[in-house]
Amino acid sequence: MPKPAQTNRAVFLDRDGTLNEEVNLLHAVEGLRLLPGAGKAVARLNKLGFQVIVITNQPVVARGLCSEAKVNEIHDALRKLVAKEGGKLDGIYYCPHSKLAEVQEYRLECECRKPAPGLLKQAAKDHSLDLKASYMVGDMARDILAGQAAGCTTVLVQTGHAGQDLREGEAQADQVCADLAAAADWIAARERDRK
Repeated sequence: MPKPAQTNRAVFLDRDGTLNEEVNLLHAVEGLRLLPGAGKAVARLNKLGFQVIVITNQPVVARGLCSEAKVNEIHDALRKLVAKEGGKLDGIYYCPHSKLAEVQEYRLECECRKPAPGLLKQAAKDHSLDLKASYMVGDMARDILAGQAAGCTTVLVQTGHAGQDLREGEAQADQVCADLAAAADWIAARERDRK
């Protein structure tokens, strides 16, 4: 099967509440569970020619709940769970910082913590991505705001926090979908209509 021609686009995914179950401060592999259909949705996005890249805030490091090595363990397990359903994650970027950090070395205001777009911009640089041709999918206001700040089309999923933190008058997502599978369907239809 030939490889899709366009590979300079990505679908950026929030992690907790979008790709895997929201368990409030996930800090051990044992608590990691994919949301139903999420791995297959990643596989569908891969087949459409998108790189699929996770963009996640991980305050568990700043709070001293786990180390960056432990976060990387969780991400290795996440890659395996997605692969079992036929999907591939092309990258995982996370921010360990917080201005309220209990661990001093992580206490800072940074450009990588969503809603800042730093992680998306870094991923775009590393993977030669066109952010304007890319999507950001997440379950919280900060995901939508980071995607918009980076120039991506945004999709709010109604899993996890389901956008309950969106404030009146705050920028709205370009599309709202029930879950990641529905978001993949919408992206596929939108891409088909644009051809």
